[in-house]
Amino acid sequence: MSTTLRPFDSGDLRPLRTALTGAVLTPDDAGYENVRAVFNAMVTARPAVIARCATPGDVTTALEFAADHDLEVAVRGGGHSVSGASLVDGGLVVDLRPMNHVTVDAGRRTVTVGGGATWADLDGATQPYHLATTGGRVSTTGVAGLTLGGGSGWLERRYGLACDNLLSVELLTADGRHVSVDDEHLPELFWGLHGGGGNFGVATSLTFALHSVPEFCIALLVWPAEEGRAVARVYRDLNGDAPDAVGGGLIYHTATPDDPVPPELVDTLCCAALVTYTGPVEELREFVTPLLAAEPRGMLVTEVPYAEFQRMLDDPPGQRNYWSDENLRELPDEALDHFCDRATEMPVPSASQQLLFPWGGAISRGRDWPGFDRGAAWAVHPFGVYLDPADDERVKAWSRGLCADVRPWGTGDTYLNFIGDEGHDRVVAGYGVRNYRRLAELKGEYDPDDVFHRWHDIRPRHRGHAMADAD
Repeated sequence: MSTTLRPFDSGDLRPLRTALTGAVLTPDDAGYENVRAVFNAMVTARPAVIARCATPGDVTTALEFAADHDLEVAVRGGGHSVSGASLVDGGLVVDLRPMNHVTVDAGRRTVTVGGGATWADLDGATQPYHLATTGGRVSTTGVAGLTLGGGSGWLERRYGLACDNLLSVELLTADGRHVSVDDEHLPELFWGLHGGGGNFGVATSLTFALHSVPEFCIALLVWPAEEGRAVARVYRDLNGDAPDAVGGGLIYHTATPDDPVPPELVDTLCCAALVTYTGPVEELREFVTPLLAAEPRGMLVTEVPYAEFQRMLDDPPGQRNYWSDENLRELPDEALDHFCDRATEMPVPSASQQLLFPWGGAISRGRDWPGFDRGAAWAVHPFGVYLDPADDERVKAWSRGLCADVRPWGTGDTYLNFIGDEGHDRVVAGYGVRNYRRLAELKGEYDPDDVFHRWHDIRPRHRGHAMADAD
């Protein structure tokens, strides 16, 4: 599709404005900048049209308009895509945010959400019933985007990834078909929606299984960065045989006044162990005893409603973001030393974090969906969040350097929701060649013209044709 497009006049847009239930915005309209803004301030694309879709019919209308006017399409839910998949320069954005309804069936333990819902919408609706499903690690992330890309979150070791809990999807394809997809109806497409991202259509509704989470608690333990290496070893060993109820991560970050630290550590690089637990706080205290023996300078161990915890780590929009990921099969001392040493290259103070997440638990027992290797034991996730454009190259070098440092112990794949645009080879690696080829055939069936290519693109393949780019 063309990316250099003529301006629209009022006559071009009148039929779209008339047909759409929601609003239609162009750069000349008041409010365009606020609606256009996304989480990552590095993404500056300016769409020619933003279609605020309030119904599935609106989505169909917007897609037809884009096709008629040769407009490149982006689909926006929460707007958290680090690579900018939620926007497109000079094209049309299908903005799903008005479709944020949530319906909880507490008896069946299911929840159905609109394609524009965020985890704040979902978690806020399920919390009164003490029910939850694995969501993102902040509340402002879109449910659909996170889930279709796999869906890592705090509950994953207990209840699997978000996609493991996905029961059905209502999907609009590139040619306007409305399909209901689940294990029995279009099962191959359902498989592809468990990690294949937004490559196959627009998810207007998703239904999830819910789980009882009557008790949720956290332990946040903080040390100066120079003590991080010893702490990291304790943390690694502690998680070697951790129960599924344990989640969290080891985090290098800039301590803030809101952290449980003494004043002298504020605005300095610190190492923290964040341990989440789906169960009684007394059991959590017992589990973290080896970490407490390492004498943290700051400590918070408390019960907290799960939905409230999801909001506690929200970063404000408008900062610059650069992320990556490397999945590891093992984490020997040498790899852990590389991890700790590289943290000194982070910009401080900033909201950047260097994260080490334990996989395993229910993740490793998940079905053979097309996402990352479920045999991975750890995820190393440089999460650059900062304000000054002058730090761009420094943050990129730190992120790439950290991944290169630990790659000798890696699985060779990556969790694609954790990375930006790192090239097509990384997309293939994220799925593995066999899964990528299977996904490409699905793409050839449901989106042969590659309309939905803004998220990590799966290139369409027609059955029987060669596909050298995945070899």
